[in-house]
Amino acid sequence: MEVQETRVQTDRVLTIPNILSMARLVGVPLFLWLILRPEFGGPNSDRWALLLLAFSGISDYLDGKLARRWNQISNLGRLLDPAADRLYVLSTLVGLTWREILPIWLTGLLLARELMLLVMVGILRRHGYPPPQVNFLGKAATFNLMYAFPLLLLSDGNGWIASLAAIFGWAFAGWGTTLYWWAGVLYVVQVRRLVRADATAD
Repeated sequence: MEVQETRVQTDRVLTIPNILSMARLVGVPLFLWLILRPEFGGPNSDRWALLLLAFSGISDYLDGKLARRWNQISNLGRLLDPAADRLYVLSTLVGLTWREILPIWLTGLLLARELMLLVMVGILRRHGYPPPQVNFLGKAATFNLMYAFPLLLLSDGNGWIASLAAIFGWAFAGWGTTLYWWAGVLYVVQVRRLVRADATAD
């Protein structure tokens, strides 16, 4: 993220990276509908849900890369990108937990981290600071989880493919959860330093 900080930012809205982020946001309710269709008597649409998750992962990689390469880093993009990441994580947690693919304890662990981050954002706003920027660790955590979720969805079946998907899916879930909390702790440390600096200045 240090690279982003050194580049010129723009107030432009209709940039290719922003359009990719918007498309990811539009895909969130669609993904949740696809994954929950079997729970409401509809046909199994896991393949379409997997394709949508794959698109989300690819576009997540592309929007940041293109923004840096084409100097299209924007204020809107810095809000859309992490928002899309978190909404996909949350919607996937809801869907997979509802279908009992993910255990409640893991969902609770990831949601607790999100709650902690919301508290930190509130503290920052109270001191006049913007939300913390996504760091490399947080991005790596999201990538791991975005690999884990489709694999775990694929594991909800029979045969050797499902068994293999379960092994790799749980491995990515473990790494992603660990990195997710690690990044969250670093945000807390960052917020604490800013608040202390304000107190010292006063």
